[in-house]
Amino acid sequence: MALTRDIVYWLIGIGLVVVVGDAVLRTFVLPRGSVVRLTRVVSVVIRMGFDGALHFARTYRTRDRVMAMYAPIVLLGLVVTWIAMLLVAFAFMFAAVEGAGWREAFTASGSSLFTLGFLRPPDGVGIALTFIAAVAGLGIIALLIAYLPTIYGAFSQREKLVAYFGARAGTPPRAVELLQRAHLIDRLGDLDDLWEKYQLWFAEIEETHTSLPLLNFFRSPEPDRSWITTAGAVLDAAALINSTVDAGWHPMAGLCVRSGFTALRSIGDFFRIPYPPDPQPGDPISITREEWEQACTELESVGVPLRADREQAWRDFVGWRVNYDAVLVTLAGLLFAPYAPWSSDRSIRYRVSVLGPRRSRN
Repeated sequence: MALTRDIVYWLIGIGLVVVVGDAVLRTFVLPRGSVVRLTRVVSVVIRMGFDGALHFARTYRTRDRVMAMYAPIVLLGLVVTWIAMLLVAFAFMFAAVEGAGWREAFTASGSSLFTLGFLRPPDGVGIALTFIAAVAGLGIIALLIAYLPTIYGAFSQREKLVAYFGARAGTPPRAVELLQRAHLIDRLGDLDDLWEKYQLWFAEIEETHTSLPLLNFFRSPEPDRSWITTAGAVLDAAALINSTVDAGWHPMAGLCVRSGFTALRSIGDFFRIPYPPDPQPGDPISITREEWEQACTELESVGVPLRADREQAWRDFVGWRVNYDAVLVTLAGLLFAPYAPWSSDRSIRYRVSVLGPRRSRN
């Protein structure tokens, strides 16, 4: 009977260690987007608490201050959860090895895991287990220390171009304002450097924001800025210049749109965000014809040349926007992005749960 009990304890302990080890490696080490069930559960439980707190926030500034703490608390919560699970796991194994009570088993587990060293097991198996527990505890802390510079380095790189775009397109960023300013300084036909810069930016975001998914929730230093609203304004500007503005064909703008919707879809896949996988040019989008006409009026007000065939220009704009429309506005809702036209201003209608099943939009 005691042997059966010890075997069960060993299996429980080893199983917990495997679960934690898998979560730690795929969260901190694996250089690709990987959905970790344990990480997702911790993130969603904490998010539910934040969603409850947001009900008491009366202004966006208050909501922004609340949500600014979400990603750091999730990171701390993951480490606490992993260590707590390891504490329980090694307690089970010490209980099986030493045959003592649970108090002694937890004491031995904590002493080993936190390298306190105030309790030494009497036999060789217990000593070996002590070493393994110490390595596991120190390993998690070491990986966390190595993880933080990586995530903050990626955050800093992302935010440089968020601020850069704000200087060109205003705050909140607007595609129309970018094109107006470019026309006023006689650079409307010479924006290839901008499209190339943000094509690379989208490529970096696709890599960092799927392999380091918490990075999506780290908010900009300025409350009115956000990487997702910047992404939307960049894509809309590229879509407008190749559909509505009469300034010739801009192949780099087209490549920027492709890089952008590829990045957003990859992030959307990680968060199970539904979007049409093969959208058609005539599919509906969240931008209305009236909103697009208003944008045209604003562009004409400063002398931006527009295409004469307004119907074809609208169809071409829809054909570009449909590639990123659903995933853009849904991500803006998921991230509680600050107000920005054509993205977060309509995101509440597309908001989905991060635990919701994948489904296609009609």
